[in-house]
Amino acid sequence: MHTRLLPLLIVLMAAVLLALGVPLAVSLAGAQQQRVVVDRIDDTARFAALAQFVTEPTGPSGADINERRETLRSELRSYRTVYGIRAGVFYRNDLPMAHAPDDWYLPRTGEVRDAFEEALLSRRSHDPEQVWPWQRRSLVVASPVIRDGDVVAVVVTDSPTGQMRSRILRGWLVIVAGEAAAMLLAVGAALRLTGWVLKPVRVLDATTHDIATGRLKSRVAAAGGPPELRRLARSFNEMADNVESVLEQQRAFVADASHQLRNPLSALLLRIELLALELPEGNEEIASVQAEGKRLAQVLDDLLDLALAEHSEASLQVTDIGALAAERVAAWAPTAQAKGVRLTGSCPATTAWADPVALSSALDAVIDNAVKFTPEGETVEVAVASNGGTSTVVVTDNGPGLTEEELARVGDRFWRSGRHQNVKGSGLGLSITRALLAAGDGSIVYERHEPHGLRVTVTVPRNAPAGTAQGLTDR
Repeated sequence: MHTRLLPLLIVLMAAVLLALGVPLAVSLAGAQQQRVVVDRIDDTARFAALAQFVTEPTGPSGADINERRETLRSELRSYRTVYGIRAGVFYRNDLPMAHAPDDWYLPRTGEVRDAFEEALLSRRSHDPEQVWPWQRRSLVVASPVIRDGDVVAVVVTDSPTGQMRSRILRGWLVIVAGEAAAMLLAVGAALRLTGWVLKPVRVLDATTHDIATGRLKSRVAAAGGPPELRRLARSFNEMADNVESVLEQQRAFVADASHQLRNPLSALLLRIELLALELPEGNEEIASVQAEGKRLAQVLDDLLDLALAEHSEASLQVTDIGALAAERVAAWAPTAQAKGVRLTGSCPATTAWADPVALSSALDAVIDNAVKFTPEGETVEVAVASNGGTSTVVVTDNGPGLTEEELARVGDRFWRSGRHQNVKGSGLGLSITRALLAAGDGSIVYERHEPHGLRVTVTVPRNAPAGTAQGLTDR
């Protein structure tokens, strides 16, 4: 969730910063250009005032007019030298009154011509289009020279924009630096905010996983975060307490019922045995009653074992899984041999964290199940291996196996395949196995074995459980 929420916040903050930064950059560029345009307007107004009374040299006053013209030319040349801006005063017929440089004339088309034509209409040319840092354009400003209400000439300036574009670019770099700094601060704030908001969620998720895997004593520790999440944590703890209480009552009921029914059932079986002595030997009805009574006794014993397995806590310790599996193979070898089944084991030394008693009981149930359903002349294989953080015991048989639908239900309480109803058992053995393994963070998986049979994989962790110094190393 953290990896999904944080990019969303970053994108939103980046969008906000862009929404603020882009208009600011545009405004900065416009302000820089407007400053230049205002300066050019002032300059053209000054040149227009100098050129206002300069006319063609006619009559006795021609010398004075030439003097004014020379003054205008001198000003334009100085302006060109100091600022590098082309400037000129042109009559209505395009002829120059004065211009700098001397080889600069009005073009036939382009921005200079458009500005000149506009100034002939007795108004200053419109502000030029915005020049961006990547555009190598000039700024053209034209002002009319008016005498006696008529436009007699036009002052035109053609300014290079290199310095202006440099100032805009520097301003943009400052804005980008500010945006980057703001983005870094925003990302830091987002990290703190998401961490603060999601910390209770992470704690709640971890506790939920612990409870789902059988550690019902786990509770959500007090953590920061929004008040709603803290209230959710308290409600979750209350719910977990109630669920644990209900499960404890259920387990206690099963254990008590199993225990209380054993004594009457034992007495009933004893009376049946005494009654059988009074009946002719080989009576089928009494034999059937005795078989059902023994089956009921086995079911009660298994129910009690299941209740104890679900209630007890595993005593985890470093265990040689290979040696333990080899011991169980040796213990079950006579039973398999009596049935005509070959039981083999490949059990190298492999250590893991496990409860030896619980794991032995689990392996007994799995091997017993494999031998029970394997036909005579077939083989049951037990293989031990380690893979990184886990150790596995794989029991493979060549029996009839299970269908996909049956694999989904194997291990459920009292469930047995319809094809195996005539085989002795209560349907609780694999449920007890799963409970025993879950208490020690282990698991059991059932798969089909081709061409026929069942593969059961018992997995136990090699890493140290919580509260233990460290995990195991491969060997």
